[in-house]
Amino acid sequence: MKQKIIIAIDSFKGCLTSQEANQAAAEGVIARMPDAEVIQIPVSDGGEGWLTAFQSAMGGEMVTISVRDPLLRPITANYLIHGDTAVIEIAQASGLTLLSPEERNPLIATSYGTGQLIVDAVRRGCRNIIVGLGGSATSDCGMGMLHAIIDSFAKQTSIAHSRWDAIHELDDIRFTIATDVTNPLCGDQGAAHVFAPQKGATPEMVLRLDDRAKLFSEMSARHFGYDRQDLSGAGAAGGLGYAFLQYMNATCRSGIDLLLEAVHFDELLEDTTLVITGEGAADRQTLMGKLPFGILQHAKAHQVPVCLIAGRIADQDVLLQAGFAQVSCINPTSLSLSEAMRPEVAKRNISATFNKLSF
Repeated sequence: MKQKIIIAIDSFKGCLTSQEANQAAAEGVIARMPDAEVIQIPVSDGGEGWLTAFQSAMGGEMVTISVRDPLLRPITANYLIHGDTAVIEIAQASGLTLLSPEERNPLIATSYGTGQLIVDAVRRGCRNIIVGLGGSATSDCGMGMLHAIIDSFAKQTSIAHSRWDAIHELDDIRFTIATDVTNPLCGDQGAAHVFAPQKGATPEMVLRLDDRAKLFSEMSARHFGYDRQDLSGAGAAGGLGYAFLQYMNATCRSGIDLLLEAVHFDELLEDTTLVITGEGAADRQTLMGKLPFGILQHAKAHQVPVCLIAGRIADQDVLLQAGFAQVSCINPTSLSLSEAMRPEVAKRNISATFNKLSF
């Protein structure tokens, strides 16, 4: 029987895009099984590669506009339009990769540019907006994004009303936020304490950011009469999740589930014999909602085995017990990290991995 193999590998951050990793794996599979039907699916859980993955899944037009980066410098950023749906990747305008290590300071970094992307999409007629919340440089609870929306729409509201009423211009827009982060906005497990240090925050900054988040949520709760700071996803992207939930009545979904729905993944699985997925580093944290685990859950429901590959593997027994049929590190143990991160080396090692797998 001819084998049908689906390849859906996450980006190897700082090394390969999802498409590049998929292609390298496909070459390895075809070299061993020339007659196999191979389907490549670019994937992302809401961060790097989110726009490309969705465009591959559903088509659409990439729109490029001028926005402000986290330090309010002018840059260009992309988002995707398909019909009345817009797909936004917040890292395009508010991403950590837009700043040098020396520039990272979540006390001043703003999500204003993300608001500009939303405004542009609404003005082009989009009524369904899907937002990937990965890779932010900010911890401003979405206040910058809200100010961008207010700056754009306040002129359309009566001066007798608060400038914040400009947010109601978006009342008929359906927002869906994509994140696997379940943290609340405030507290020890909140946006500041858990995520701000990797964005450049010192311990003192973390405390100030958390206090700022508490004050903002208290003011927002008084204004609306309800408080969503503890909902799952509120702490995502430095509290951007909270702003979407509190101010825009957004629905929070798993990024990989949204994407797999868009590509009709469950239908593709019906006559599939093997799924190959992967990421840069795999360990027990992979089972905490990361992309390969999402793919595993769908494949298990259709009784399709899943092979997991990664540049670094830990907790292999745990991963196998979770249901992965095979778990394989692409890199020889003697290979240095700097060499392994070279794109041409990573591609070669991904392709070669399929010589030692059984399928």
